[in-house]
Amino acid sequence: MRRLHTCLAMLTTAVTAVVTLFFGTVSSATALQLTTIRGGTMLYAATGARCVVGFNATGNGVFYGVMVGHCSGTHTTTWYADAARTVQVGVTAGASYPIDDYGVVRYTSNTLNLPGGIALGGGVYQDITGVASPAIGQSLCHVGRTSGVHCGRVTAVNATVNYAEGAVHGLIRSTTCSEPGDTGAPAYSGTLAVGFLVGATGNCTSGGISYHQPVAEVMAHFGLTAY
Repeated sequence: MRRLHTCLAMLTTAVTAVVTLFFGTVSSATALQLTTIRGGTMLYAATGARCVVGFNATGNGVFYGVMVGHCSGTHTTTWYADAARTVQVGVTAGASYPIDDYGVVRYTSNTLNLPGGIALGGGVYQDITGVASPAIGQSLCHVGRTSGVHCGRVTAVNATVNYAEGAVHGLIRSTTCSEPGDTGAPAYSGTLAVGFLVGATGNCTSGGISYHQPVAEVMAHFGLTAY
């Protein structure tokens, strides 16, 4: 038995040597590279749009990202992880603007790492475990790409904002301040996803008002869940 084991070991060594001779060794640099997308990640559309993912979601074994509709546009387009648009990650699965203000991207690449949480900056992440419908008085934080994390309270639900393209209804109004460039900021209460920033007045120096598209509405419409 020991001799047979020794022969098998020698044979394995020989086969390995032949494989290495013909094919070479696989370096770590050629290993599968995963692209990470989470809440707060910027995606780039074939149309030229640059939009922030509010939250990742899943439904029927497929993964999606939800974002602002007036940014994503309502027509189907391809989405990329980089500004040069070389790393394709998904396609538009649906959108609504005006009336609502959301877009949904269906992830199509098998080289994606899709955590359910959101990036708060500085390598800090907020875990998301579910979705909350907004309520007046509820604490609410959002994280903008310009201003970072800011918190406040919900002051109204079912608010309406009028844009040149038409009115958007059913929005959350809060005292959470924001700055230009924060559009799409994921808004959360504890570990629960609440919405994403679609409009604002004021700023974070003098104070302001922010408006968020409720994420619960988007999840329910598409049969998705946060994770």
